[in-house]
Amino acid sequence: MHRDSTQGLEQRVIRAAEAALADHGYVSAIDVLTGMRLLEPAHVESWRKGRLDFLERMVQGNLTKISLSMSFFRQWARQKGLRPSETRYVRSGRDGAVDLRFSNSGDPEIERNYRTHFVSPALSGRKLEKLEEKLSQAPRPVVFEIIRDSECTECGAELPRDSMLFLEAEQALCLACAGMGDLEFLPAGDTALTRRATKYSGKTATVVRFSRSRGRYERQGILVESAAVEKAEAECTLDADDRARARAAKLRGKQDEELVEQMTARVLALFPRCTPREARAIAAHTATRGSGRVGRSEAGRKLEERALFAAVAAAVRHNHTNYDDLLACGVDRTGARLRVGEQVQAILSAWQGTHHAAAE
Repeated sequence: MHRDSTQGLEQRVIRAAEAALADHGYVSAIDVLTGMRLLEPAHVESWRKGRLDFLERMVQGNLTKISLSMSFFRQWARQKGLRPSETRYVRSGRDGAVDLRFSNSGDPEIERNYRTHFVSPALSGRKLEKLEEKLSQAPRPVVFEIIRDSECTECGAELPRDSMLFLEAEQALCLACAGMGDLEFLPAGDTALTRRATKYSGKTATVVRFSRSRGRYERQGILVESAAVEKAEAECTLDADDRARARAAKLRGKQDEELVEQMTARVLALFPRCTPREARAIAAHTATRGSGRVGRSEAGRKLEERALFAAVAAAVRHNHTNYDDLLACGVDRTGARLRVGEQVQAILSAWQGTHHAAAE
């Protein structure tokens, strides 16, 4: 390669490596290649799931360019004082974990170079251990619910539309040949059931189906062991009431947040010179569930002007006058309100913008 081209390539390698190191504390060959846009993340995902026999075939560039890039990467890592850490890349196969291949030749030295990550010295031993464990885990297998008739390339069984098949190294397999014939399909929809069944199942797979209207694969559910489904269903039955209450509480929280947002916008519309921060504080205070304040009244929840005006006036009375001090000194509420009434009205007028208009 020309010297200028070589220098440009080295700079691209360093930029990609620096970005990966800053993002997650380690750098891999895959990080560099994807960062340089020589390799698409989608192709990496397909390779991790066993749809490609080796990864190098998807790298954009000749062997000289790839080899030089990897050489620059290792040189940069040594200069940075990063620790090499070899990680096993595997995918789920019918008989268990299968080592993934990076290169066409499968040369052990080339494979080792690709598998080696370079880790920041600042990463603790425990974090490094967890990182290596995470990286070496095979991604969950993906099973396709097909939208046209097919057949198993191994046993020749016909697979009519809506059947499930597994792709292994671009070979379509029925579930029996893929070693998943004993798994049960659990449709998506019940998060707790899915989470628990996944936890208790020794084997799992994600089921997807291609949506022509959306142009993408969409999750349909999972395949899990029948015993895991039974155990998960039993647990879900036991705490169904608790989960229902938690869902209801979450829904109420969301509704309260929406009310505060709507009320804040309405307060700012009525009092444009009130600061957004104070308007939100007023809305959050008056709209507190169970408080009995005006914001929880029917008029308040409907964002009626009289209710919000009363809420803002109350906030001004408590936060911007000595009203609370008067109450603490024994002044009754009616008397205290009369004493601070003019001050409250002046602030409300200023927030509405009518104070300056009247002065002019």
